[in-house]
Formats: sequence, C-alpha cells, structure tokens
Amino acid sequence: MEIVGTATKVTIYIGESDRWRQKPLYLAILEMLKQEGCAGATVNRGIAGFGAHSRIHSASIVRLSEDLPLTIEWIDDPDRVERVMPRLVEMVSEGLITTQQVEVLTYSHRRLRAMPAKSPVRDIMSREVKTVTPDTPLANVVELLVAKAFRALPVVDSQRKVVGILTDGDLLARAGLVTTSLQRELTWTELNDDLDKIRQSGLAANDLMTLNPTTVSEGTPIGDAVRIMTERGIKRLPVVDDQGRLTGMVSRVDVLRALGQPPVRELAERAPQPGRLVKVGDIMVTNLPTVKAETSLDDVVDLLVTQAQRRVVVVDDQNHVAGIITDGDLLKQARENERPGLVQALTRRLPAGKGGKSPLANRTAADVMTRDPVTVQPQTPLLDALGLLLSHKIKRLPVVDDEGRLVGLVGRSEVLQALSREINDG
Repeated sequence: MEIVGTATKVTIYIGESDRWRQKPLYLAILEMLKQEGCAGATVNRGIAGFGAHSRIHSASIVRLSEDLPLTIEWIDDPDRVERVMPRLVEMVSEGLITTQQVEVLTYSHRRLRAMPAKSPVRDIMSREVKTVTPDTPLANVVELLVAKAFRALPVVDSQRKVVGILTDGDLLARAGLVTTSLQRELTWTELNDDLDKIRQSGLAANDLMTLNPTTVSEGTPIGDAVRIMTERGIKRLPVVDDQGRLTGMVSRVDVLRALGQPPVRELAERAPQPGRLVKVGDIMVTNLPTVKAETSLDDVVDLLVTQAQRRVVVVDDQNHVAGIITDGDLLKQARENERPGLVQALTRRLPAGKGGKSPLANRTAADVMTRDPVTVQPQTPLLDALGLLLSHKIKRLPVVDDEGRLVGLVGRSEVLQALSREINDG
C-alpha cells in the first residue's frame, strides 16, 4: 500500500471502558480497519481528561481502574476513509471523530511476509473503486478520470455486477473530443470548455465502454492474474465476489509492486523470489525509434503513431541518451494552435503534417522531451529495474551500456511477461 501526497487524518476520541459487541471498542476499531485494508492506526492512552459527561478521568496510582481517555489516529487515502467512515460512525456511539487533510511526505514499511504468486488477489487489490453506470453521461466520466486521476472506471448495473469498463485509453481511441482533457494539465476554464462540448454530444458510458471485460475472483492467485494480464494485453482487472459483484480492482502496478517486494528471509530460502536471477538485458526491447534533439516535432509524431510503445528516445551523435518523449509529453507541451492536429494524429495514427504544413514543423524534440531520464544497464537485475519503475512512477527505462550509449528499452510490460514466465514455469 502506498500513500504519498494528500491524505486524510482521522482522530477518534473514546473511553477505555467503551465496548463494541462484547469487545473493547478500541480493539474492535483496529480489527475493522485492518480487515478493510487500511494503512494503519495507532491507539494513544491519555493520563487524564474529561468528556461530554464532565467527569475527570485520571491515571493516578490509586485510580488506575478509571475509564481513561483514548485516542485512535488513522491516516489514509481519502477515498478509503470515505468508504470506511460509515462503519466507524456506527461503532462510535459515544465519542468524537474528527478529520483533517494532511500531506504525506513519505510512507514506508517493512513487509512482515512475502507475497508469493499463490497468494490471492484480495491481498493486493484496491477496494476503493469508483464506478459508473451504463447511462452515466460521458462528461461525468471525464470529470472522474481527470479530477481523480483514475485510469479506469468499471461500469456496473443496479446489482453492482460488472457489465463494462472505461479506460482513458478507450476515450483516447474512440472519442478524440476528450483526448485533450485526459492528457493535459488543464485549468478549470479549459476543462469546462471541453466538458460543454462533451455534454452537447449526448454520449454516455455505454457508448464507449468495453463490454463484458475480463474479471477475476477475490481468491484468484496473483500468478493467475499475471498470466491473464500478459496473455490478453490488459493492465487491470475488476475483482468480483461469488455473486459476480464488484469488490475491487487489481492492476499491473499492484502485481508488480507485490512481486517486487523482497521476501522475508526464511521464506526466501524456501522459495526464490520471481525475477531474482533475470537481468534487464534478457528481456529488453532493442528495436526502438530514436531521434536527435533538433528533429522536427512533425517527424517525432510520425514515429510515435507507428510505435506500439508510444515512446521515442532522444540521442546525441554518439548515441548517448539525452531525453525521452511520450505522447503524453507532446500533449502536455502542445500550444493552442497545435492541439487539433496533434490530437487527430495521435488518435487516428496519421502523420502530423498530412494535408499541409503542420504548426509542429517549427518546433523540435528538445522542446518537449524529458531530459536526463532514469536509465539502467543490461546487467541490472530485473527486480532493481522494477524498483526504479515503481519508485519513479514511470513506465519504461532506456537501457545503456558502460559508455552511456543506448542499447534498448525495458518497461512494465516486459517485466510482467518475464515474471509470468517464471511463475508459470515454476
């Protein structure tokens, strides 16, 4: 579980003698939070205090049996707090609950156990899943994808059974009118302008969703989820219960993060961790497009639309890596007069300058590239490369030799395929 950035801090004020179903309330709350997959909570015991009944409680030696005040502090993802809060309010019949927004700078923890491929997906899935219905207006879908930075929204019926899924890729491929909203950091004015156009289109989720997406059950082994993702070329799977109702989502990143964690020592001795002996050079892609810093953006776009990986590496005359360009980089850096042609080129896979001179012709790769990207070498262990992909929140890494010259590219897809082969062979 990873929490960095904006989070919600919940503080619960109760008494030591409070109970929930024949169990101390503080212990019942901790168990409930753990069952719900929360990040963690701490109970603090006060030495004195008074509450709504105005009776002072003290921890003096002669009054240790008094009802001392307790506080429980819980910091977690805002969506998870919102989901769990109704249960918490039900349990705290007498007491005080407060929330406040906090900024998490870092969150790290020591894993208490390994996450082998036979573990069920319920151990790594996200339970905070935003959903839409088939008749949800497309404008509402875009607002969720933009404002909450979701990559996919399951489409569910009235019984919460999965009937479809909508991803940002679906909207990019099937509805060019929303591409700019999804790929650029827009002001609210720009976003509202785009949303007005989408509302006028009259489109709803069922017009663009992928019907009957592949799902897995909560008990599906992680290894099976890996196999399904690699065989079908998908990045995330809705998780359902025995009645087919949505209970969570498991993504490629969830799987990679779980399999990339170092196992505890005693388990490592019995079951080697997948990927431990594989090197980047064993799985890297070597046939990849390159450009120079002075290459016209028209030519960069032409390369991007013909590449499945949608990445172009920028190199110098000695083939040293100077930067990397993605379709997202292009859209984020696009000027107002460049956007229409660029959106059309990326969504329809057309050359940027087709039909006349493109406004991109006057700009170069150096104007939009991400400079000095993180790189690895062919001898880098696969799990070390995976750690870099996850910690830097990037999808692909250029591979360079001892002189810093480009020799390949490795990404999440190649890592997942390698881990899948090891798991299935084992």
